[in-house]
Amino acid sequence: MAQAQGLGKRYIKAFFKGFFVAVPITVTFLDRVACVARVEGASMQPSLNPGGRQASDVVLLNHWSIRNYDVQRGDIVSLV
Repeated sequence: MAQAQGLGKRYIKAFFKGFFVAVPITVTFLDRVACVARVEGASMQPSLNPGGRQASDVVLLNHWSIRNYDVQRGDIVSLV
């Protein structure tokens, strides 16, 4: 019984250790490099959401290119 409690404590400790490492890395990546966003509505037709359907499209927002001013003609820029 004592071994089972020790094993459970070890798993919980390993989970929290991994959690506290993974969360800051994930937040930094999503804030500085890229994130995924959903585009809804008719504002981006006909490029995105063609045909006026009610579904949404998923896009990758590249923060890295914007920080380096690497925007070219034809790129879609999202402002918040």
